[in-house]
Amino acid sequence: MSLPELKVTVFSDYICPFCYVGHHRLMRLKDSYDLKINWCFLEIHPENSAKGEPVASLDYPSQFWNQLMENLKRVAAEEAIALSEHTFTTNSKDALLLGEAAKTCGRDTFYKLHEALFSAFFVDDRNIGDRDILRNIAHSCGVDDQVIDAAWNDATYQQRLLQNFSAARKHEIQSVPSFVFGERVLTGVVSEAVMRAAAEEALNFNSA
Repeated sequence: MSLPELKVTVFSDYICPFCYVGHHRLMRLKDSYDLKINWCFLEIHPENSAKGEPVASLDYPSQFWNQLMENLKRVAAEEAIALSEHTFTTNSKDALLLGEAAKTCGRDTFYKLHEALFSAFFVDDRNIGDRDILRNIAHSCGVDDQVIDAAWNDATYQQRLLQNFSAARKHEIQSVPSFVFGERVLTGVVSEAVMRAAAEEALNFNSA
């Protein structure tokens, strides 16, 4: 018996730790649904240097940041998701462009790269703002140089990031991660149970 198809739009950035957690939670829905995910990449910190910089440069109040990291460690532990100490940030635009271009390589290759980019940053502490590092990661996932070069030089992919921004505004989305299930938008670190409830609601709405 085939699984019901579930269409989800996700607004995400590879340097957002809660997007990393949200990705893992969403993927668990594959046991019940044939997931068709539209990954819409949004650059959340365009001011960041691609050379990498301490997280202190994000200028969050220290109490807020410490609470954020405690919440992150808690949910990562609950989900048994590997996570290193988050001490630096970087510019994500080239990684996002690469993710957009990798969609042309097919589902399997895209997801290899998609997961590798998250792991590189949040587990291996690699600077995914560095094009040499990104190229090495892409090669390891089966993405060839033609696709990589197109990601950074073809205006098509720059335009897609702008389209993603416009789509976020349409849904009144101002932060990542955000998950769109039919008419319902979930923002932030939402539980797997809440995702499943939203999925059923979307399917029931579409079949009504």
